[in-house]
Amino acid sequence: MRGVAMSRLVVFYLIAFAWSWGIWWPAVYFESGAWQVPEWLPPAFSSGSMAAWGPLIGAILVSLMYQGWAGLRDLAHRMLKARIGLKWWAVALLMLPALLGVTWVIAGALGAYIPPSQAFAEPISIPFAFVWILFLGGPLQEEAGWRGIATDDLQNKVSRIVAALVVGALWGLWHLPLFQLPSARIYYDQPFWGLFLSTMFLAVILSWIYNRTGGSLLAAMILHTSFNWANFLFPVLETDLGGQIYFAGLILICGAILWRDGLSLGRD
Repeated sequence: MRGVAMSRLVVFYLIAFAWSWGIWWPAVYFESGAWQVPEWLPPAFSSGSMAAWGPLIGAILVSLMYQGWAGLRDLAHRMLKARIGLKWWAVALLMLPALLGVTWVIAGALGAYIPPSQAFAEPISIPFAFVWILFLGGPLQEEAGWRGIATDDLQNKVSRIVAALVVGALWGLWHLPLFQLPSARIYYDQPFWGLFLSTMFLAVILSWIYNRTGGSLLAAMILHTSFNWANFLFPVLETDLGGQIYFAGLILICGAILWRDGLSLGRD
């Protein structure tokens, strides 16, 4: 069984990276002018916008390959698992926005220049942004793969904390082409190490809530959404000081999780 899990894990990562990098890296060369965009290639592929679906496609395919329709039903059930308790809904919705909100206030008080928030300039966009981010801004495309397949399978092979860190490192590496893609404005020409470390810390938090809610991928998706949404509300990570305060906050949160639940990250 452990061998099957490792085989499934390798196949998942091959599919996820092949799909995403197979779209993102050509988009880098198309935008630079090094390659000419083929006339037959749809814009959604030449621009790289379809690349982020790689983890979800990988999760669906390996579920079908290794468990058949029962595996796909189980994946869908975990993606829709909403009965997690009011406390965990509050954690998923509020914890990371609170971190970025506090970071925003502290960085501003210490004199850092923070770009104006587009969200607060157009408040009507705030609820719509949350829904857009959930379905098209990362969480739906990624969490079924990173948590539903990779974390589940690795937690059956190594310790929970090691599994979270490995998934976080590979999650960060998956974003690498975006740092060479000019249209990916929040990544392009930024230091890769910042995102790489961030995904490792965030993977610990996401693995913790995933385990604590009995494998609810919906909880992980909402927490992931709330983080991306908070970046829209509080653009503080565009400043060096904001990034330093944010990392300090992540370390405190991960430390609190480990103090509370130990290296098991909430899984018995």
